[in-house]
Amino acid sequence: MEPIRDVASAAALLADARERTHLLIEPVAEEDLRRQHDPLMGPILWDLGHIAAFEELWLTRNVRGRIEFAEMPGLYSPFEHPRRVRGELPLPSLAETLAYMDAVRARALCALEQLDFASEDPLVRDGYVVAMVAQHEDQHQETILQTLQLKQGAPYRTRNANENEKAHEKEQRHAGLTGGSSDAGAAESTGNARAAGGPAMARFPGGEVELGTEDRAVAYDNERPEHTVVLRPFDIDVTPVTNGQYLEFVSEGGYWRAELWSEAGRVWLSTTGVVAPKHWRRRGGEWCTRSMDAEGPVEPDHPVCHVCWHEAEAFARWAGKRLPTEAEWEAAATWDPVAGRARLAPWGEEAADGGRANVDQLAFGTLPVGSHPGNVSPIGCRDTIGGVWEWTASDLAPYPGFVPFPYREYTEVFFGPEYRVLRGGSWATRGRVARATFRNWDYPNRRQIFSGFRCARDA
Repeated sequence: MEPIRDVASAAALLADARERTHLLIEPVAEEDLRRQHDPLMGPILWDLGHIAAFEELWLTRNVRGRIEFAEMPGLYSPFEHPRRVRGELPLPSLAETLAYMDAVRARALCALEQLDFASEDPLVRDGYVVAMVAQHEDQHQETILQTLQLKQGAPYRTRNANENEKAHEKEQRHAGLTGGSSDAGAAESTGNARAAGGPAMARFPGGEVELGTEDRAVAYDNERPEHTVVLRPFDIDVTPVTNGQYLEFVSEGGYWRAELWSEAGRVWLSTTGVVAPKHWRRRGGEWCTRSMDAEGPVEPDHPVCHVCWHEAEAFARWAGKRLPTEAEWEAAATWDPVAGRARLAPWGEEAADGGRANVDQLAFGTLPVGSHPGNVSPIGCRDTIGGVWEWTASDLAPYPGFVPFPYREYTEVFFGPEYRVLRGGSWATRGRVARATFRNWDYPNRRQIFSGFRCARDA
């Protein structure tokens, strides 16, 4: 996402985000928009109102020179109303909610006319506040898709579903014709800790690397500042763990082997009774999975999805490996050991889009690993951007020199050992959000997110 220099660019960015929101909710009945389909996710109708409330706060009130609130108080405050209780709230009708969104947008566009994007105010300079509001809506679009994945009913399709599915199928066919790394010479295959023929690993040579960013036009506070860390050499899976690889773990009794699980993981297993990734079901002796209410076979060459951190950790231990730290993940995704610098994205300096990675996607699912031949990092890792969010071993913590901006409640209040970091984005992530420095986080027992992982080991 480029810095915003004028009102027309700001308006276009906001319109693009809103168009996607409308597209996602268009085929959903109002009763399903109002219903709380799972305690982990609030009603989609609440998300819509919250999108508008956040925009109203930051584009019509907080840009006046004094930040009044971080989140608009009242019905749409996420701190006043946690997800588990939002289904009990007296939410307006869909028509009223959409009218509220339109009214806020009209006021916001008027307010933009008064902004000086060359201002010294860091909230306004280069349109940071506009980018923040647009990304906030983008992120709630992924939240909406997570909720729809939990919904029970007829298969979910948008009005352009046929075109999306054709593009999806074309990419799958293309994946069957491509292979190897476009930077094959950069990757050193080190085999597999368990058996020959297993997933390849790439070698990161170690040394000083620069992580994070100094970007102040788009990046969130937790992505800053850029800082130097020293990494020991490590190996990391070339691709995310696939369904086929994970199925081996399931078949070998991975969920029943206590030695593979941490104490917290064993508690989670005992309280949930989980024996496979979320949405996997046995049908006639075969594993099937459900995506947006459409059921089909578990595709062995797709990345495993909807697994929690405990599951990822147990698999890694079973494979004789571990989860990468988020510093290792970012270095493997962007650092060029030969040039001695980080790329903006694994493939170079261009931002993510649906042509480069499995992001921004409306066919609603994963693709075979390696489907985007150019989505390769300098050391040869594939698909670090898009497909599935990838769990890391790291707690959510501030970078050295972290300064909260523009409000503490975006990240600072979540720092601590309760949350694990995920990186890379998923098929449901907008391309402008799926940047290599973006830090996502969630509780280690959460599986509603489009989450997978790859493994690492000391070299």
